[in-house]
Formats: sequence, C-alpha cells, structure tokens
Amino acid sequence: MKRFLVVLGCVFFALLGVLPVFAEVKNPDTYIYLSTGEPDTLDPHYAYDTASGEVINFVYENLIAYKGESVTEFVPRLATEVPTVENGLVRDGGKTYVFPIRKGVKFHNGNELTPEDVEYSFERGILFDPYAGPMWMLIEALFGYETLEDFVKDKVGIAWSDMVDEEGNLKSEEYRQKLIDFYTTYIDPAVEVEGDSVVFHLSRPFEPFLRILAQNASWSAILDKETCISLGLWDGQADGWWKYHNWKKEKSPLYEKAIGTGPFKLLEWDRTQQKVTLVRNDEYWGEKPKLAKVIIWGVDEWSTRRSMLEAGDADQIYTPLQYLDQVKGLPGVVIEKGSRLTITALHFNWTVAKDSKYLGSGKLDGEGIPPDFFSDVHVRKAFSYAFDYDTFIAQVLKGYGHRVPSVIPRGLIGFSENLPMYPFDLEKAKEEFQKAWNGELWEKGFKLTLLYNTGNEARQTACEMLKENIESLNPKFRIEVQGVQWPTYLDAYRQGQLPAFIIGWLADYPDPHNFIFTYYHSNGVYGTTQGEAFRKFAEENLDALIEKAIEETDPAKRQAMYEEIQRIAYENALGMPLYQPEEVYAMRSWVKGWMFNPMRPGEVNYDGVWKEE
Repeated sequence: MKRFLVVLGCVFFALLGVLPVFAEVKNPDTYIYLSTGEPDTLDPHYAYDTASGEVINFVYENLIAYKGESVTEFVPRLATEVPTVENGLVRDGGKTYVFPIRKGVKFHNGNELTPEDVEYSFERGILFDPYAGPMWMLIEALFGYETLEDFVKDKVGIAWSDMVDEEGNLKSEEYRQKLIDFYTTYIDPAVEVEGDSVVFHLSRPFEPFLRILAQNASWSAILDKETCISLGLWDGQADGWWKYHNWKKEKSPLYEKAIGTGPFKLLEWDRTQQKVTLVRNDEYWGEKPKLAKVIIWGVDEWSTRRSMLEAGDADQIYTPLQYLDQVKGLPGVVIEKGSRLTITALHFNWTVAKDSKYLGSGKLDGEGIPPDFFSDVHVRKAFSYAFDYDTFIAQVLKGYGHRVPSVIPRGLIGFSENLPMYPFDLEKAKEEFQKAWNGELWEKGFKLTLLYNTGNEARQTACEMLKENIESLNPKFRIEVQGVQWPTYLDAYRQGQLPAFIIGWLADYPDPHNFIFTYYHSNGVYGTTQGEAFRKFAEENLDALIEKAIEETDPAKRQAMYEEIQRIAYENALGMPLYQPEEVYAMRSWVKGWMFNPMRPGEVNYDGVWKEE
C-alpha cells in the first residue's frame, strides 16, 4: 500500500506541473536502498551472489579489508596486522601466513572473539564446501584442489559418493576412520591456533591469498564457534564431519540468521517483501556507523524505485542504464559512477538435466531441444553470431559498457583488444544453424526457454534481442523469454536446469585466474553448471593450461597463457561475453561519505555513509 500511495503522490505532483522538493532530509538516521530481488542465503559459506554478500559484508567481518577504494592495499580488521614478508608474518617463501587476532571484539550475541573462532570458521567452510559455492577459492589456495570431494578422492583413494550418501551417512563403517584421518592429516593442520594468532599453512605459494581473505569475501567471514555448534552446524569434531558437507541451502541454520562482529546487526529478513533490515551495532569494536538503520529492499519494478527516489522515500536505487535519463536532472538527485572488475556473459549448458522444464519436449522435434543441444559447436556459434553486441551497449547500456573478447575484464593481465570476437552477422548465424545437428536442426526447428532474473531489464532485453534475431532466421525456431525471482534463477542454474544462462561475475579477487577458472575450468563455479559434456571438454583442453597459468609468476608468460586459453574459448564458442559494464549509482544529494570500491558487493558502504543536506 505504501508504494501505491507514493506513486499516486508523484502522479499528483506531475499533473500540477510541480516537482516535490523536500527542505529536510527524510529519515536522517535510516538509509533505504532499493535493489532488485533479495539475498539467496545468509550463510557466508554458501552465499555466492552480490545480493547476499551486500548483507553479509556488514554483519560479519574478515581478518583484513581493502583500504578505501584500493584493490591492492589492505588494512587489518579482525586481525591486528596485515601479514607481509617485511613484518615477518609471511614466511616459508609465501606458504605460511600469520594473523594476530584482535582482542576485545564481541559477536552480536555478546560472545567474545577468540582465535578458535577463526580456526573454526575456515575449517567449517572448507568441510561444508557446497556445490557451486565459493569455498573452492580457499581449498585451491590452501591445498591445490578445486573441491573438497576431489581432495578426499585423491588422498583417500575412494570417490566421495562411494563412501557417503546424499544425506551425509556413511555407506559402510569401514570409511569412518579413513575420513577421520583425512581431517586430522590435512584439514586440521592447515589452519592452526598459536597463542593469540591464527596460522595458515598453504601447500604452495599462492599470490592472491590475501585478496581471497579481504573484506568483500563472505566466504572468509568469521563466525562464532559456540553459536554455530549450538545451532546445529559442524560440531568441531573429526568424527562425523562428513555429515555437515554440502547441505542444501535451506538446511543451514544460518540461512536466515546472521551473528557476526560487524558494524550492523541483522534485525529482520522479510521474505514476503524482499526486505532486509539492519541496525547499528552499538557495541562495535571499531568506528561505529553514523546510521542507526539500513533497509535493503528488493523492489523489482523500476517505476516504483524511481518514484520513491524522487519522493525522497529512498536514498539510493538500483538504476539500469536504459533508465538513466529518467533520473538525470531530478531535483535532489545526483549520479555517481564506478567501474567494477566484472563481466556479464551468456553461457551454454552442454548437458541439461533431463528433468528440466525448460527443454520443451526434450527432443529435436520442433517442440523442444535435447539435453545436449548446446554440445554442438555450430549451435553455439550460431547464437554467438546472432547477438547485436554494439547496439545493446549503445542503446540498452547507453554507452556505459565495453565489448570484451572473453571473460577477462579490462585492467587485468590476459586482457587484449587484439583477440578475436564474434560480430553480429545473421547470415553467418544462419549458416551455422544449417550445419548444426547434421542439418536436422534447420529442418525440424527447436523450442527452448531463456530465463532472466526479474527486475534486471538489461538481461531481459538481451534475451529478447536473441529471441527476435534467431526467430527471424527460421519460423521453426522459437524461444520463450521468462522472468523469475533471483533465488529461483540461481537454484535453476546451479541444478543444471537452464539450457543457457546470462550471469555476471564480480571478481572475488583482482586476478585473471578468478575469471578464467570460474568460467572455463571443469571445476569452476560456472564450469560445473555447463554440463558433463562441457566438463569433459574442459578437462581435455583447458584445465592443465589454466592450472599452469596460476602458477606462473612472469607477467609476460601469464599474458601469453591467458591469450591462448581465450583463443580456445573463441574457436569453440564456449560462451558469449556480452559486456563489461560501467555502472551508475543514483542517490539523493543528502547522501554523504559514499565511496566506491570495485570489489565491494552491493552499491553502498553503509558503515561510512550518512545523510545531511
């Protein structure tokens, strides 16, 4: 009802030819940010999307944080020092990192932070390691593996699925001691408490390690061990740890709860309104926020977001670039800009789950597609030729974006403007479709569904452009474009239900490995969701190159390696890099202290902003 009244009020002012102007700051102690969608989960070790990270980032804390707007300098947070070779806290040629833990810090429930909480947090996350979740980064950095299950298989010599069922129960008692020994031999020694410090032992030097731990990373958040155990998370014991591995999202007691040490506390997550409310942590150990309350509200409809910003009922709103002109020049509204290390791309699922409802008939009969539809390179190339990249950037993004040859953004090693890119060419798209599936596709036609997350007009428009262009080539080609809520979208892609998916990647840490591994490695977060056929291709053609590139320290050699990987991606049409965006942020002029960091999830530094006219 409130939103309806706001819209009516703005219409009334418009009819009078008068724009509402407010002499006073509305809700001076409360910051209201209107986004789209809502968090996927509040469990830091499961969350791997910006909507979740935006909440987690201010409720929990990490050992270190990025300094201001920098992505290369750090400041201590729950650690009292940032480890360096110079201060003696990086040792053994980069294989040992020591973090002295800050004293006097309290969790939101009053429990005091201890080094044991830090050790528990990392071990719990590694053992949990949910499918398509973020823990691969720490597993790779510490142990040189991409998943816990791969690690177990290599060291124990038996596949995880042969030892443990989907409910976390042992299939035979003979495996109990093997899994206990795995924990005590490999996991427990990797993160240790030594006095007032926590020590990480890496299996090899891994240069991006500190960046993996920095403040934007929910996967490195510090949890309260006592509370986690009382809620039913891993009990901290070696015996039975496997029961806590790869839980479904809603099973985690931290799905809707959040108890950290951060500057804000979770007051409420109202799922019916997609609204999260945070309140200031008055017992915070550091500089306390000036704001008393933060509301992060998923309002999918653009007109409502705009009206609330104009009326002063919102302080900042998510603004798709195609609507930028509608907020430019509004009284009391300013536009800030920023450029993140992020890519938006469309990728193909080479082996869709057979029970997917987005396959139509599930056959190549004109009424659907087979699960392995995109395993044919000609289909992938046809889609790549059928998108008008330049028009999309110019008209939908209003010029606030760039084409990129691959999934490496400008500004990182590996990027090169000289790498090949698919042009918009419907004749070539037609030729590729005619070659696909030995000519059967052109003769029989196909029908499939493309999803986008509701409220993301750019992704909706991209899907609609593909639909229009591809359907223009053959009346037997049909594409349905369907919007769903963000958590629904995430679940569908993670479960292998989507034939193709548009998704963005904000750097976890500023290194090309974070993008290349994610999209192209067989164990990458997006690689694993592109189907079994893709994973097999990646294992045979890309994995070894990707693993070699992260171990190389010579920048020139790394550049050459990443260019080779990107050429393979181009030749095999492994995906459609749509754009690297330049982002805009529409907010009221009374917002002060707003700061942009390209690595921060979300759009607001709630711990630093305040409101003042």
